[in-house]
Amino acid sequence: MAAQAQCGCDISRFVDGIRRFQSQHYQEQPELMRRLVDDGQAPSVLMICCSDSRVDPALLTGASPGDLFVLRNVANLVPPYDPAAAMHGTGAAIEYAVRDLKVSNVVVLGHAHCGGIKALLNAAGGVWPDRDFIGSWVGMALKACDHHVRDENGNVRKVSLDLLKQNADLVERASVMGSIDNLLTYPWLKDRVDAGNLTLHGWWFDLDTGDVWITEPDRMTMLPVV
Repeated sequence: MAAQAQCGCDISRFVDGIRRFQSQHYQEQPELMRRLVDDGQAPSVLMICCSDSRVDPALLTGASPGDLFVLRNVANLVPPYDPAAAMHGTGAAIEYAVRDLKVSNVVVLGHAHCGGIKALLNAAGGVWPDRDFIGSWVGMALKACDHHVRDENGNVRKVSLDLLKQNADLVERASVMGSIDNLLTYPWLKDRVDAGNLTLHGWWFDLDTGDVWITEPDRMTMLPVV
């Protein structure tokens, strides 16, 4: 009974939030919602982000209703283009945003302390999660665990898995870039990128500090925005 009461309390808090939303957007300032109903949505950004409850793209960016078309999944991953794949919800969302809504920007938003990336690092070490779907899903990003650095003698060596587990942010950011690379395998998306009317961005949110890292125009580097 105590657990049920606690659950009920949590839900009632969100119901109160709904009332505040209705008051703000339908009673005090109804113009925006009326326009979104009459004219339909026209977001400029497709935001591909993690399902993690600590990372809310609208809160993070200060977006209003209608600003973002949001796709959320475990570890903000984009599978390579494969129209034969069954039940491809991620591909369907990308296609609708790019081909029908004609967004002008796609942002892949990763974050620190990502559980999906932790599962990926464990999988890279041969320990796959005892779950029905998570292992095969995060496994598509195994390449993000492939890091090389130069030692003091200038020789290139592979970064050990143990070191990557201590610095998971390296893999989190590499996974973001891997998803961007996979986006470019979608032919109609790449056509728009090549035509100059669609731009791809990689972002990474540091939960510890609040910093957001973004890709530079060359897409090869990612640096804090502030």
